[in-house]
Amino acid sequence: MAIFGKDDTSPRSGNRGSANETSLSIVSAGTAIAGDITCNGVLKVEGEVEGSVRQARQVLLAKNGAIRGDVTAHEIVVGGTVDGNVLAADRLELQPTAVVNGDITTKSIIVMEGARINGAVRMAELALVGRNAENRDARVARP
Repeated sequence: MAIFGKDDTSPRSGNRGSANETSLSIVSAGTAIAGDITCNGVLKVEGEVEGSVRQARQVLLAKNGAIRGDVTAHEIVVGGTVDGNVLAADRLELQPTAVVNGDITTKSIIVMEGARINGAVRMAELALVGRNAENRDARVARP
């Protein structure tokens, strides 16, 4: 049986979907995590992360959320505070309450009135997004 209208992707159903299509990880309000996070799916941060976020398909940073470290994902929506560099392979959205203290590299950016950027913004086609620790420093951007 499907939950919330999604197909059952469990091994017993015979329908094997990709884990990153359905995985959702939440750092809830009042929760603090110290350490880097590697996530293949969607990461929603309502609390605090003291470390980098890598490899996510999508990162959603809530209004009262904070990340103190670099954020690398295909799509990033920021409503809270990021103290670190932001690398969005496809799209970055900065909501009115967003604060980014670091450099931004992205293919597409939306900055709503009130959002603050304290750093450089580079618009580029990203040839490689760091997919693991070895690739993290091997990012290549084409202007």
